Amino acid sequence: MDRRRFLLTSLAGALIMPLGAEGQPGRVYRIGVTVATDIYYMAFQQGLRDAGWVPGQNLTIERRSVRGERDRVANMVSEIVALKVDVILATGPWVIRTFQKATSTIPIVGLDLESDPVASGFVASLARPGGNLTGVFLDLPELSGKQLQLLKETIPDLQRVGVLWEPDVGEPQLRATEEAARVASVTLNTLGIRRADEIMPALDRAARGRAQAMLVLTSTLMANNLRQIAQLAQQYRMPTISPFTLFPSAGALMAYGPSQPGMFRLAATYVDKIFRGAPVGQLPVERPSKFDLVINLKTAKALGLTIPPSLLARADQVIDP
Repeated sequence: MDRRRFLLTSLAGALIMPLGAEGQPGRVYRIGVTVATDIYYMAFQQGLRDAGWVPGQNLTIERRSVRGERDRVANMVSEIVALKVDVILATGPWVIRTFQKATSTIPIVGLDLESDPVASGFVASLARPGGNLTGVFLDLPELSGKQLQLLKETIPDLQRVGVLWEPDVGEPQLRATEEAARVASVTLNTLGIRRADEIMPALDRAARGRAQAMLVLTSTLMANNLRQIAQLAQQYRMPTISPFTLFPSAGALMAYGPSQPGMFRLAATYVDKIFRGAPVGQLPVERPSKFDLVINLKTAKALGLTIPPSLLARADQVIDP
């Protein structure tokens, strides 16, 4: 073979090598993923593809979910750990903690909207997490105060608000909401739930308690049941807000919080770095820095509400029929 043909053949071979498998040509990496919501899963996959990781070529994804049902978490975690995956994407504090107890060797990328990662004992510090966990953590319980303010702008005579939350993971958010409610002279009706089948009875209690609106705090259980919550809130004619930016698309009135699809794309960059050899314990924990206000005008009209022009002007997205 002449030198020119040798170089062309070598170049062609390099171009078809897996993009992410630096130093390990031909290796197929395996990741365990605990994402139930399809749009979040698609965002995570797109983040992986942008980094050169393609399922069926250099990547295998083992997707599992319990949709926030805690009594199924332990079995899901055991199943994923037994697969000896290269990296785990763990969503929510309960799942993250269970994975940490199950393995100290498999790198874990956590995505958590509820916990202070240091105070919760997940990591040693934000800059140098140590151990086998890093990831994206929201840890801004005061967001609920901002959401309460947005509800008051929309409903000036607001006096009673239902708060749908999950005990054990939402305590910091609930405390921040209670403090904001005291400042705003608003009475809260706290509705703690642990299972999806408790959502309807909770909203029924809020309606019977004459709640004028509802604030949905974050948890994996809530994230996996946004459409049901939004539909029930419409049936009860109850304006609803949450940090989940997909909530208005499901039929809720408003959302204010970080882009969750964006957080999953960010989580994919962690996986990429770990596949390429970065020690998980040395990858700093990140927090979202951009927050979006999303308003569903169709829902507002159905509820007989007029959104103030000043609020519409601040919206990052307006869903208009």
